[in-house]
Amino acid sequence: MDEVTKALQEAFLQPLNEGEQRKVIFWFDKDQEFADYIHEISIEKVKVHKLTEVNSFFTKYLLEEEDQASHYLIYSNSGMRMEDNWLLDTILYSKTFYADKLSLIMNELNIDPSLRSSVKKYEKFFGSKDRVRKFKGFEVLNFTQETLELVMMSTLCNLKMPDFEDVLKVVIMDTLDDSQNKYLDQIAKYIGIEVFWNAIADRYAFNQTSKSLKTLFIHLTVNALSHTVNEERLSLVKNYIATRNKSNSLVFIDHWMHHKTDYPIYDQYAEIAEREIKLSDIVNPLPVEEFKESDTFPYFDKAIIIYIANSLEERLEDYETYTKLINLRRAKHYYERYQSIYEALYYTVKMFEFHKKYSMGIPKTQAVDMYRAYVNDYHQIDMFYRKFYVAYDNDSNSEILKKLKVMVENLYTNWYMSELSSNWSAAVQDEMKSGWVLPGIQSQKDFYRSFVASKINNGDRVFVIISDALRYEIAAELTDKLNSETRGACDIQPLLGVVPSVTKMGMASLLPHKELEIDLSGKVWVNGKSSSGMDNRINILQAVVPDSTAVHFQDLKNMNKAGRREAFKGKKLVYIYHDSIDATGDKASTEIYTFTAAERAIDELYDIVKIIRDDLSGTNIFITADHGFVYQRDALEESDKIEKEGIQVLEIKRRHLLSQEKGERIGLLNINMDSLIKNEHRITTYVPKATIRFKIQGAGANFVHGGASLQEIVVPLIQFKNIRSGQKNSREIEKVDIKLTNTTRKITNSLFHLNFFQTEKVEDKRVPRTVKIYMVDDAENVISNEEMLICDRTSEKPDERTFKLRFALKSIPYDKNSNYYLVSKDVETNIVVEKTPFNINLGIVSDFDF
Repeated sequence: MDEVTKALQEAFLQPLNEGEQRKVIFWFDKDQEFADYIHEISIEKVKVHKLTEVNSFFTKYLLEEEDQASHYLIYSNSGMRMEDNWLLDTILYSKTFYADKLSLIMNELNIDPSLRSSVKKYEKFFGSKDRVRKFKGFEVLNFTQETLELVMMSTLCNLKMPDFEDVLKVVIMDTLDDSQNKYLDQIAKYIGIEVFWNAIADRYAFNQTSKSLKTLFIHLTVNALSHTVNEERLSLVKNYIATRNKSNSLVFIDHWMHHKTDYPIYDQYAEIAEREIKLSDIVNPLPVEEFKESDTFPYFDKAIIIYIANSLEERLEDYETYTKLINLRRAKHYYERYQSIYEALYYTVKMFEFHKKYSMGIPKTQAVDMYRAYVNDYHQIDMFYRKFYVAYDNDSNSEILKKLKVMVENLYTNWYMSELSSNWSAAVQDEMKSGWVLPGIQSQKDFYRSFVASKINNGDRVFVIISDALRYEIAAELTDKLNSETRGACDIQPLLGVVPSVTKMGMASLLPHKELEIDLSGKVWVNGKSSSGMDNRINILQAVVPDSTAVHFQDLKNMNKAGRREAFKGKKLVYIYHDSIDATGDKASTEIYTFTAAERAIDELYDIVKIIRDDLSGTNIFITADHGFVYQRDALEESDKIEKEGIQVLEIKRRHLLSQEKGERIGLLNINMDSLIKNEHRITTYVPKATIRFKIQGAGANFVHGGASLQEIVVPLIQFKNIRSGQKNSREIEKVDIKLTNTTRKITNSLFHLNFFQTEKVEDKRVPRTVKIYMVDDAENVISNEEMLICDRTSEKPDERTFKLRFALKSIPYDKNSNYYLVSKDVETNIVVEKTPFNINLGIVSDFDF
């Protein structure tokens, strides 16, 4: 009786429905189980009335005339008759109540009595208190046969909200083996397996005679695929292609692929499915243009990668197409899996483009023109080569990358470095060996006098960061990073580095000095003082600027903010030494990681700038290097090495030797040092022409410096001026905007295209933005596939900053009077950047995209 009373109390406490003035509940107790207890029922503000065989008319009169205001519980110990029943209309607008266990459950779950036979059918499901509790937790207000079954399946699948798409995903994710699938087993046991398959048939038009989870997964993926590959090309799997609701398959697969934690299982199944349907037999005969948008299966990325690699090997010069293909794939599902290969491909394509640009050869010009050409253009191929190997090293076992490596080495080492270094050596031979200067180019040895001294004299505080072996192309990338990720103004210019291009000479030339000298043991002296070691360099600095100091990057990094402020308090000039690249490249055991060290160096130098800016309030920052370097990955040939030819040497390394002898030597450039040092000892620097190395004992000849190649002596100088927010010329870093350009806001087809425009080009403080775009309903339920847009175009031309995306809506009923929204959400911040209302009026739902 307690349960019954509680159920009745809850029923009377329900809010009044529209038009109701009070609650009238008829309790039919056909088996008269509660006839002796009805007098015990007491519910606040509810009158209890007993209906008998002889008081029907009176009861009618009581409810309709005499007392129209009170809540009533009408108890009857007979069933409800349809004929000769005075109270039939009253019963129909009132609520009925049954006190058997099933009825109590239905009452508790707010299931209409009209579904009693359905609930009876699933009595086994409702036999568990735990299942009933979960079922009730969904708080569904109105049940139909379909929603009843959906909520039961959602309960068995432990969902938070009843959603058949989630039911299906939970079932399939468990396993594709029907006999081992625990969720399928639960559904079969408590609801009936036919309920599951009927729901699948209704939503996804899956009507295979032999039903299994594996064939269902294939059905879903093939129908998703049919949106990006012409169905005529899918004849081998035409039995899987549905005649309706194909967009439901696309949306289901798309949501699963983009789920941040569930996608690995999808990827695993997709590989099984693509083998099962022999996808390679479908794709291989097709032109790449016909499947370039497809990403349902990983094989599409493999096919595109192979296509580009083979085209490069065959010297098919459609480089713009290859670049566009790679950029297109960046927004696709499997890009991350193949990212290293795509990036290696991209930089290989860029190297081929460079080769095509100079197909007539790298021109022989005057030294200053060749130097400027390197600064303005040629240095990019050094960057492409470096970036190729950064990608290559992430997946060096890839056969594709091994094939690309042969092409890259042929382009870089055998063509570019060979031609450039030979031409440059000839220019040095003709113009520079008697005096190490270039007209219009600042010399590295004049760095302090030309750039730092005037600022110190003006009372400015100056920070100088010297990164050992920071080659010009690496510094150019750092400049781009500083320009795009900080408020500061940043420029790069080249300096003519000293020879020999070694650390002791480069570091000395960057210190304030009146004269430099090299003694007979090879030591470099600044103003008569030794320049080796941190303490000596601090002494040299303080002799010119008393309030100055020097520190190693690692020591600076290890300090906390307070420690940094104390250490550099009152210092007008600070030299910071950084050596990630040289420290890695100069050791035979680690030189293979030179390019990885370069990537790390860019991040470390960026961090130093932030420390100076944020912790030390520094605004004037110079970043430069002692020298560059030459590096090739392939092992050197014997022809890449040269003997020193019996010269009496003071010092010999792989790329230079110092001698007091003068004169021409075959294969060597003899450079007069008078323009660089005091040279009391009449020292001449000999460097091998091109990128040849001296034959000396020991391993580690791939990473070298000390010579006179452009890669070694074009020294970068970055000038960074911090600009605080609110100061003149201050510019905040902003992401580019993306706008929908379609003017209509009405969707009349379940498949549709939308156009978008990146409103500004990416440059300096305008940085890229990546968005995901999809449709939602008023309740924020996603009703379409999701597209990703990478807005990083740098072109001035508006038509090159436009994008066309394809969307598919779920095949569900749409209300033409309701609002639906196109949502653009920033992937990094998860903030909605644009939400555009749309009306959807599909009429007859069509899967055809006219």
